[in-house]
Amino acid sequence: MQDNQKTLKREYTFEGKGLHSGRKVRMTLCPAPAGTGIRFLREDIGPDAVIEALADYVTTTQRGTTLEKGEIRLSTLEHLLSAFSGMGVDNALVRINAQEVPILDGSALPYVRAVSADGLQEQDAPRSYYKITERISLRDEASGSEIVIDPADDFSVDLKIDFNSHVLGVQDIHYDRLTDYASEVAPCRTFVFFHELEFLFNNNLIKGGDLENALVIVEKPVPEEALSRMAALFNVEKVGVLPNGYLDNVRLHFPNECARHKLLDLIGDFSLIGTRILGKVTAFKSGHRINTDMARIVRERIKNNK
Repeated sequence: MQDNQKTLKREYTFEGKGLHSGRKVRMTLCPAPAGTGIRFLREDIGPDAVIEALADYVTTTQRGTTLEKGEIRLSTLEHLLSAFSGMGVDNALVRINAQEVPILDGSALPYVRAVSADGLQEQDAPRSYYKITERISLRDEASGSEIVIDPADDFSVDLKIDFNSHVLGVQDIHYDRLTDYASEVAPCRTFVFFHELEFLFNNNLIKGGDLENALVIVEKPVPEEALSRMAALFNVEKVGVLPNGYLDNVRLHFPNECARHKLLDLIGDFSLIGTRILGKVTAFKSGHRINTDMARIVRERIKNNK
């Protein structure tokens, strides 16, 4: 049976704020013809301001993945791309009126809930795959992060995180075609360490962050003064620390939710290869930089027919 490409059945509009810019964003996901892939249209720039979701255009990867093509810039798009990939969407046009995708609840779940209610539209064109034929490995000596892709007949990921944190511990997660992306990956939210928050605020980042779109890990005892200051930053009355070491703003969906979110990010970043791959991915301490570097390497191999 032929595995055909798929697109959306209708349009879906989301409104929210950019995680780092804090600006209000309106974004509409639209069906697209077979063979066009995932493209973004910056409506605030003009009707021709289109950028393709490809590793060729990755520039910065600080706290998210950013694409740039001439004057067109788009950031923090990995959760949406992950949702497209996890749901099986091959072709879509995303119309957006700002340079940052809205953070929503910090996961891919809002997209999955909206689209899965209608299902996908099958298209009259076969889905393409790139089969990994020899080991590809990439390591960042400074961070200790590493990604290896080995030949395999299907796509799978074994991912492990280790932040030297007594709260997180060492977490791992396995993903393959039998994994239900919608229930096991999509709900998993981004996370940040408490001691990073003030630094991020002071450096003009996470302006759109709030206590509903992130897990906050509290590694060390925090004075009441610091908790009060953080509550003021997030414009809430009070925050506290749970016995498991997380801020009491949200509750964990899974004990290893942070590893699952890193898997969510990797799936989104790997979609920038531009085609689905057949290979066994092993990732340790992965992040946007090494994810997109690997995506670029694989994409170059495809271009060179290797």
